[in-house]
Amino acid sequence: MGDPRKSKKTFHRPRRIWTADQLNAELYIIGSYGLRNKRELWKAQSEVARLRNQSRALLALPSELRAEKETQLLGFLKRLGLVNESATLDDVLNLKIEDLLERRLQTIVMKKGGTKSPHQARQIVVHGHVSLGDRIVNIPGYLVRREEEPSIILLHTAGVASQTQIHS
Repeated sequence: MGDPRKSKKTFHRPRRIWTADQLNAELYIIGSYGLRNKRELWKAQSEVARLRNQSRALLALPSELRAEKETQLLGFLKRLGLVNESATLDDVLNLKIEDLLERRLQTIVMKKGGTKSPHQARQIVVHGHVSLGDRIVNIPGYLVRREEEPSIILLHTAGVASQTQIHS
């Protein structure tokens, strides 16, 4: 069991964190997606690993047992925008960390909102200048679903209370 007030860790750090190749790869991803620290990167890596392990476990099941669970997993990933409509479990096994990081609110605001850097997009999100429909979301790591993507609105609060719709 455990104390319900203490949540468990949502990431696993790499076994060897001081190898030069890994350090360079992590720094490149952190810089290109504007992540705050390596913990955010490790959370995304753990989530991709969890999805891949889940699909690997489904592939090991007999076909009559895995049909329902396979449709649930693929439906979830389609709604999230990680795989396309005609995806299979092999496509889930091919997921990369960049696929998950592309679905973050911070990255979508940077790509479609016209900010100059991922750090500026993070600042816009954290300061509450982005809303999804009628609710303000100030979490840069929020995973934007495919149906929520057209409803992203930039709220400009610099003197004028106008709104800008981010076009796809």
